[in-house]
Amino acid sequence: MSVREPRGGKDLEEGGRGVGQIHRKVGAMERMRGVTRYTDDLKLPRMLHAKLVRSPHAHANILGVDVSEALAMDGVAAVVTGSDFPIPYGIIPWTRDETALAVDKALFVGDPVACVAAEDEDTAIEAAAKVLVDYEPLPALFDPEEALASDVQINPYHKPEKGNLSKAVKLEFGDVDAEIDGAHLVVEGDYYFHGTTHAAIEPHCAVAHVETNGVLTVWSATQVPHYLHRELARVLELPAHKIRVIQPPVGGAFGGKSEPFDLEFCVAKLALITGRPVKLLYTREEVFYSHRGRHPMKMRYRTGFTEDGRVTGVDAKTILDGGAYSSFGLVTTYYSGQLLCSPYAFGSYRFHSRRAYTNKPACGPKRGHGSVQPRFAIEIQLDKAAVELGIDPIELRRRNALAPDSVTVNEFKIGSSGFLECLDRVEEASRWSRRGGLAYGHGLGVAGSTYISGTNYPIYPNDMPQAAVQVTLDRSGRARVFSGASEIGQGSDTMLAVIVSEELGVPIDDVRVLSADSDLCPVDLGAYSSRITLMVGNACLEAARQLRRLVQQSVAKRWEIPRRRVLLADRRALDQEDPARQVSIQEAFQWAETDHGLLASAGNYNTPKDRHGDYRGGTIGASPAYSFTAHAAEVRVDPETGDVAIDKIWVAHDCGRALSRRIVEGQMEGSTYMGAAEVTLEHHMVDPAHGGVHAGPSLLDYRIPTTLDTPEIEAIIVEAPDAQGPYGAKEAGEGPLHSSIPAVANAIYDAVGIRLTELPFTPAKVLAAIEDRQRREAAGELAPHKPGSDRGAAPARGDARRSA
Repeated sequence: MSVREPRGGKDLEEGGRGVGQIHRKVGAMERMRGVTRYTDDLKLPRMLHAKLVRSPHAHANILGVDVSEALAMDGVAAVVTGSDFPIPYGIIPWTRDETALAVDKALFVGDPVACVAAEDEDTAIEAAAKVLVDYEPLPALFDPEEALASDVQINPYHKPEKGNLSKAVKLEFGDVDAEIDGAHLVVEGDYYFHGTTHAAIEPHCAVAHVETNGVLTVWSATQVPHYLHRELARVLELPAHKIRVIQPPVGGAFGGKSEPFDLEFCVAKLALITGRPVKLLYTREEVFYSHRGRHPMKMRYRTGFTEDGRVTGVDAKTILDGGAYSSFGLVTTYYSGQLLCSPYAFGSYRFHSRRAYTNKPACGPKRGHGSVQPRFAIEIQLDKAAVELGIDPIELRRRNALAPDSVTVNEFKIGSSGFLECLDRVEEASRWSRRGGLAYGHGLGVAGSTYISGTNYPIYPNDMPQAAVQVTLDRSGRARVFSGASEIGQGSDTMLAVIVSEELGVPIDDVRVLSADSDLCPVDLGAYSSRITLMVGNACLEAARQLRRLVQQSVAKRWEIPRRRVLLADRRALDQEDPARQVSIQEAFQWAETDHGLLASAGNYNTPKDRHGDYRGGTIGASPAYSFTAHAAEVRVDPETGDVAIDKIWVAHDCGRALSRRIVEGQMEGSTYMGAAEVTLEHHMVDPAHGGVHAGPSLLDYRIPTTLDTPEIEAIIVEAPDAQGPYGAKEAGEGPLHSSIPAVANAIYDAVGIRLTELPFTPAKVLAAIEDRQRREAAGELAPHKPGSDRGAAPARGDARRSA
């Protein structure tokens, strides 16, 4: 790893004993020893097992469901169908367009139609096969453009006058046509970003049990327990106080568990019907059909540049393939345009995005939600311009970089920015200056990006805090943290423990974090949009500092010194001006409890409301703070086979302040790994020729990199503390993914002179593009390619050139 030493600053001077260091991840030892209890490890007395009946048709009316043969089997306790769930739900309140089980129509292969509960899993599987569903097949639409043009409406809960248009957004800032028409250079390009899925190790699982007092408890491998709690109450028509949601440890999510799913409603309903606990575990195949992964996007971009490489205007048109249901699609459609306007200054900007329903598994949020795809397009546009104008690609990005504390063209307020340092660091680490000396087939590429540190507004409108944390201290010298935040492997429990350790002078091992239990913890909105470090971290910091002041006050009173002189560190309270005067933290806590009673505090966080413009949609994509990233990639391309080997990727990420350095590095590496996987291997797709079945719903067929396929990744932490974050911290869980993909694409161009604009980059596509270039070189249409040559001679002032 290549990391930067922590910077100073006001908050670091106050403490500095825990924040910015390397810590063991909370819960890591339990996971390594195999003793962590995930949802599927829960076994309750008299527990039933459930299985879903799924549609074999991509689009069909449901004329009837006969469950009599299944119910007649020994060991079958109950069967539910769509008629048991007439109330539609959805993570976004304005687009509730799906039911737990299909009521009148099945909208894709794998759409659940019925659910069986039995004494054991084998019996449930056998009984599910005996549920007879009478289908009337309908025309299926798999292409989003065909779906938009069709009179066949897919989703029955969508407004009929909208057809298959799930959402459309068109926004313009400045006179785009004038700026592009008057540009020195206009670059045009068509891009396609394919569908990919999350491939979390743990499949979805849920368990439900009705307590003797009538409270329904649901354990789920979710990353949004609060939103699940709300939708369970709505769909089951139960009072919210009669439902408890617990999130056990989660074995990965990456956005794939960030909304309610059919299994949670089904186990809850079956538990209510039978009076017995019910568990449902997806198979790996069912995980693929439930999906909610990255939206395929078709993008057309026009970008204008001045002679010295500055962006005058961007015009983006995007079609999103949304699948059968809305999921987060309303937000995704906005994100496909709104999050493009940083880290670069655009003179003008327009985007028109349309999301279509298709007869496929629904798409949703995957790491870097909604903005990874447009980042792929714009970064290749910038690279094309650099070549045409004869400007180094890093230098062109420097010239366009937004300054800290500036406002984007679409009126988002940017706070701190370490983007220029990110560019500097990958330039230095990759030895960028050697590009001109590399052999044919060996190339370097660069790209930059930005991402939000949480959304400025919650999913459902309200003025309550977005995050809250309770902290208590006890007489033994320990601290306890109660938080609704979802630990999904990203390290949020560790982040909370680090903050409490920093403020109260106790080691992390003496901080107990209890999270994501709706009966015991305050509400938190969940693990999505990289919100937890900034939002939950700020709430925790507020609570911990309240307690620190109480403890300091009690110690200061007994020593008859000012409170500011009392330092809490290393399980001790000591006088900073007379360090020999000290007591154990245990005794300090007891003094404070004597003076103040139970040592407990609550911290809250809500977002500032001045971070965006005043226009429809201006709140979507707004964030309290933004992270910044630069990637450099080194590749080798075999011109004989089309094989692309990614040798190394350097990722420099401005996280504001690294609260726990090893975890930040791990997030940077994991994000970059996922980006590299999407470039050359991953592809989530259904097969229209075979009725819409998934092309490979298993981890044998869906290719993700093994350790042998993974490039070397060097994580470079850049710290530009932001006033909005705890100790200046910003996000690090999603931003480090975005620009890894176009960095590889640009490196391939540098290596062999081909512009690949349709993902994934398979050997067949690469070889075809190389052969096409070779034919054009032989015909004299193109000069032979030389890596590192930003060859284009700048055209005469006032002349516009167009680059495909």
